[in-house]
Amino acid sequence: MSSAQGFARPPLPAPPKRLSGAALFLDLDGVLAPLAPTPDAVGPEPRRTRTVEQLTHALGGRVAVVSGRTLAEIDRIVDGAARAASGVHGLERRRADGVLSARDPAPSVKTALAAFRDFAEARPGVLVEDKGLSAGLHFRQVPSQADAALTLATALAGETGLALQPGSMVLELKTPGSDKGTAVAAFMAEAPFVGATPVMVGDDLTDEAGFRAAEALGGFGVLVGPDRPTAARYRLENVEAVLDWLGALASAAVEEKEARA
Repeated sequence: MSSAQGFARPPLPAPPKRLSGAALFLDLDGVLAPLAPTPDAVGPEPRRTRTVEQLTHALGGRVAVVSGRTLAEIDRIVDGAARAASGVHGLERRRADGVLSARDPAPSVKTALAAFRDFAEARPGVLVEDKGLSAGLHFRQVPSQADAALTLATALAGETGLALQPGSMVLELKTPGSDKGTAVAAFMAEAPFVGATPVMVGDDLTDEAGFRAAEALGGFGVLVGPDRPTAARYRLENVEAVLDWLGALASAAVEEKEARA
């Protein structure tokens, strides 16, 4: 990749291991959990749960999972460790105090689901996900269907007014009005996040809005996975690197608390 001047952009560095006053916003798939062939193949894992719990305690509750999955799926996969969470790309959200909010689903989500199901029925390996507020079309098991899936989803977006959200081997048509950036901004206006430095950690295109929101609010983004053009300022290689980094952040935050005591 090159800049406008024709010079290659330097590789993104690893994020710092000490972040005083940080607020962490963490994507789930590809960040806290490895990508899997199907959404249901991802389940709870002790290290992940322990890391989220420790980090939440160390940062005074300033940790939220911000995912394309539903809140119910987030809770299942992190085993209830995330008090604050946002699901379906900001369309549903649970504050740190447990208060829930969600947009009403656009009626045309049902139209998208029906079209996606017709598409998948003729293409073994393509999966359809009904999130209520959105419809997802997964083609990770049959990447050869990517172009056909994009053609369908783009046409449906134009017909229905739904927002098209590309992801990692998935296309989603969702109720418009929210994204991961709006979720980060909403959390940052509330206790215990207000006044902290936001850090968004994500792996795919759905996280770019979160990266931009964090940057605009005085923080930064961390890209997970291969380097690419991104609004993130730092990068980590994979899920294991993320968990190692989060563990180091938690330890550093505890050391700071003990030093002030």
